[in-house]
Amino acid sequence: MKLVIAIIQNKFTNGVIKGLMEKNIRATKLASTGGFLNSGNTTFLIGIEDENVDELKELIRSKVKVEEVKSESGSVTVSGAHLFVVDVDKAVFY
Repeated sequence: MKLVIAIIQNKFTNGVIKGLMEKNIRATKLASTGGFLNSGNTTFLIGIEDENVDELKELIRSKVKVEEVKSESGSVTVSGAHLFVVDVDKAVFY
């Protein structure tokens, strides 16, 4: 089992939620702030079986996009999502 920590820009959150619901993937949603320009983000905690991680990554990839933000000093590429995939040694459900 894996724990996927997905930090999504707020403007893409609704699309990600809809995609998760369509695939019947349960997630815990947390409001968060930080990163480039302290923009609003939503952090999802998703427990998923190892064999479904690639499908989840593709689902999220299809709902977000990479953007280029221009400033006085140049331009910066900003990702729509950052994912951290962590091994879960043991999961206990009560």
